[in-house]
Amino acid sequence: MKVAIVGAGYAGLGTARMLMRCGFEVTVYDRAPDVGGVWSRTRRYPGLRTQNDKRTYAFSELPMPEHYPEWPDGEQVQRYLESYVEHFGLGSSLRLGTEVVTAELTDGPGWSLTLRPAGAGESTQEGFDHLVVANGVFSRPAVPVLTGRTQFEEAGGRVVATSEFHYLEDARGRDVLVVGYGKSACDLAVPISDVASTTTVAARRLLWKMPRKVAGVLNYKYLILTRVGEALFPYFRPSLREKVLPGPGGRVGKAMLAGVKAIAVRQFRLRPLGLVPPGSFGEIARSTVSLVTEGFYERVADGRLRVVRDVRVEELTVRDGRPHARLSSGETLPADLIVCGTGFDQQVPFLAPEVVARLLDERGNFVLHRQILPPDVPALSFAGYRSSFFCPLGAEIGAVWTAAYLLGGLRPPPAARMRAEASEKLCWMEQFSAGKHARGASVVPFSMRDIDEVLADLQLDVGPVVKARQWLLPVDPSSYRGIGTALLTRHGL
Repeated sequence: MKVAIVGAGYAGLGTARMLMRCGFEVTVYDRAPDVGGVWSRTRRYPGLRTQNDKRTYAFSELPMPEHYPEWPDGEQVQRYLESYVEHFGLGSSLRLGTEVVTAELTDGPGWSLTLRPAGAGESTQEGFDHLVVANGVFSRPAVPVLTGRTQFEEAGGRVVATSEFHYLEDARGRDVLVVGYGKSACDLAVPISDVASTTTVAARRLLWKMPRKVAGVLNYKYLILTRVGEALFPYFRPSLREKVLPGPGGRVGKAMLAGVKAIAVRQFRLRPLGLVPPGSFGEIARSTVSLVTEGFYERVADGRLRVVRDVRVEELTVRDGRPHARLSSGETLPADLIVCGTGFDQQVPFLAPEVVARLLDERGNFVLHRQILPPDVPALSFAGYRSSFFCPLGAEIGAVWTAAYLLGGLRPPPAARMRAEASEKLCWMEQFSAGKHARGASVVPFSMRDIDEVLADLQLDVGPVVKARQWLLPVDPSSYRGIGTALLTRHGL
């Protein structure tokens, strides 16, 4: 079987590793010149670091180097992924610097891919039996439409997404407006504030930030990256334990979250800074944990960085020949450079519109069984469309599921049942996350629930002792390194 994988990030590489072990002929395409996906040098911004510690953000078969800091930077993560390719001999399968222009479904069923060198060049065609979409949940930045942008740029102003900003020197001595309050916006605002003339963060809505160390002592990974942390939030299908014991979201869970909230407010001095977000601290789990950027609040306190809350950019203007931005509060401020950390769109641009329509529900959400298999499009699966607290591990376990399916050892439910179950979960996730579920491509905060469900389909598991340990200690991906081997053994491979 010939398999094409689009995307050479964590999900694409993990899937390639598993499918190559099965004996499939695998080709991985990425238009970037290097592996890494969001960690590629073409997308890294200054200040980029992981949300996870290095032990929980690694593949099960290859830990990150011991000399890496606890929260590796973007360059270190990319080097780690290069070492993964080298360690497992994936290099021969990679076609970097190659864009998948279109993928057309054939009668086989299979796929005909139109390929060309990234940016330009003559296109070619190649056929495959199966297509894996691993282009990333956070692949295409969503830059808002800004009124007056043309005149703004003609006056020398510049508007970029965070993933398009690579050189701090571009901000030196300039008035910079950072739009957004999520991870990338705050991560980038800190180093920019070291070189810019002024740095202002315009936040439509403040978000709760998780301390790396609660009260300066307890590492956040013991609260969030454990099964206890996950159990603080009610799942749409409660387990027997949750039905018998005081359920998630009860007094104990609420008290724990309220305690962390109170500590965060004091620890970051949010009240005197006027930066206490609205709502409960539990909102950190709506789509992803927003881990605090080191030095962010300190720079707000000493004046190097200013945050304007509850505003949006109303219009870009030119005053006295200089680019400016007018905020919804009525304030107009000079802005030579606008950097937008305003989220991402989940798109599959190489698929025909009629195929994409078969992937989505009426609200534009991806309808995927186990976040992998579309009920209505043959010879197609998705990898990495399960943004979670453990993206590498989730992608690996998803790759084992895909391998079992392609080997014929896993029979999914009928299409109608897959659609119904996926729709039920989507409706619930929309409510739980207030719509922040990445068009159905996020399982946060139920990372281990998702992995458990996939493993249950495979009739594979890591055993009760490992799971018991995960209740109090951060999940160790290496505990799952035998799952792929167990599947291969079952199939005599």
